[in-house]
Amino acid sequence: MLNHELIHPPLLEALAVAGHGSRILLADGNYPYLTKINPAARLVHLNLAPGVLTVTDILPLIQTAVNFESAVVMRPAEGVDASVQEEYRKLLGSDVPMEQVDRFEFYDIVRSPDVGLVIATGEERLYANLLLTIGLRSRGNG
Repeated sequence: MLNHELIHPPLLEALAVAGHGSRILLADGNYPYLTKINPAARLVHLNLAPGVLTVTDILPLIQTAVNFESAVVMRPAEGVDASVQEEYRKLLGSDVPMEQVDRFEFYDIVRSPDVGLVIATGEERLYANLLLTIGLRSRGNG
């Protein structure tokens, strides 16, 4: 029996084969994940309905299984509320640097071979895509 919160078999399998430096995209409901991802990445659908499940629902569960060393988000268009990114900052903590890049640069990064897992969410907020780089196991984990 697993001792952490994440119990979704396809996610566990994808995380188990990912290593240090592999990337995971938590894609919002607007993301074109069929055309703007690495074709070799595993695509896991958790977008049950609009607003269910959100990136902020899924992120803490993923964090029970892996550590992250960095994050990338899309730079929001002028005047658009992207306060969700501040929620990410709080959930990730100050040890995980977060970079903002333009939308098309974000798409290019997500198409790279380093992205091994894409999780489609029901997140409705704009600019809520979160690209995470897996870090090293902490010394406390063995």
